[in-house]
Amino acid sequence: MAENTLIGGDPVTPGIRLGGFLKKLVLSVIKDERDIDLFTCLIKLSILMPGMATLILLFPEYRLYLGIAHIALFLFYLGPYTLMLHNISHRPLFHYALRFLNVWPQAGLGLFFGMTPYTYFSHHLGMHHPENNLKDDLSSTLKYRRDSFLAFLHYYLSFAVLGIFTLGNYFVKRGRWPLFRKAVFGELSWYAIMAACLYLNTEVTLIVFIIPWGLTRFLLMAGNWTQHAFVETSDPANPYLNSISFIDSPYNKRCFNDGYHIGHHVNMNRHFLDMPADFIDNLATYRDSRAIVFRKLDYFMIWLLLMAKQYKLLSRFFVDLSEKKMSQAEIIALLKSRMTPLKG
Repeated sequence: MAENTLIGGDPVTPGIRLGGFLKKLVLSVIKDERDIDLFTCLIKLSILMPGMATLILLFPEYRLYLGIAHIALFLFYLGPYTLMLHNISHRPLFHYALRFLNVWPQAGLGLFFGMTPYTYFSHHLGMHHPENNLKDDLSSTLKYRRDSFLAFLHYYLSFAVLGIFTLGNYFVKRGRWPLFRKAVFGELSWYAIMAACLYLNTEVTLIVFIIPWGLTRFLLMAGNWTQHAFVETSDPANPYLNSISFIDSPYNKRCFNDGYHIGHHVNMNRHFLDMPADFIDNLATYRDSRAIVFRKLDYFMIWLLLMAKQYKLLSRFFVDLSEKKMSQAEIIALLKSRMTPLKG
């Protein structure tokens, strides 16, 4: 397989190009012209989601239909929103003098996507990346059999019930008080806001905020599970062996190359448009490490196939980078070998 065909349509340049006055205007707000796609995503969703919520509030006679449309839009744009948030958490979008604008995507718009204010930021940057899916990572997959739905259910429920308490305790033990305040006060503020909204209009609050919150927590944990499902437990700290990537996927076009998760753990601040080139430049490392790479799929598809133990189907999308090509049986054996829980 030729190197230049591996990444397919994964974006390597901004989808939107600016010129003249509009370019100067946008660059007076954002730091990096390559982030224009993140910025336009933020603007679009800032109009669409609050706008739909307003319609649901103002037209109760059409609430059922508007509510269904709202949930459909939420599900369709949850990926782009979450990965826009992910990217601007790692690499600030706005100029330093305008950093107050970060409050909106983190604590305002996030409410419409089931995100409690700043808990994603605190969990992901303050805990997950430093711990790298190892035993002190509160979202670590290492102790689980990762093709077991019962194991995933335990993983999800542990997060859903105890997540904010364990995260708060993690920051207290390490003296990371700013992150503790962001996470715990963000979570508590969400409950306070929801209590007030439920009192004012229960039906609208359930549609606009509560249902998305429940769905988001499940889907985020399914995504994290899949990102770290195929782990070589003899070297669990190696990002080439504790994470996966997928390439040439429609998901990467919509979600800012999020499929390049191995590359992201190698360098968490690498720009998303640089991910495909980094993958191509380091093919030898991926090959020598026997890294798990798929094509065309996305995290939720892989999660579903794992839960159904459909290894034959997974093997069809496996990117075989080895010099001596593997048989389907060898690919399946490799995939299954990465499911073993880490003892102790």
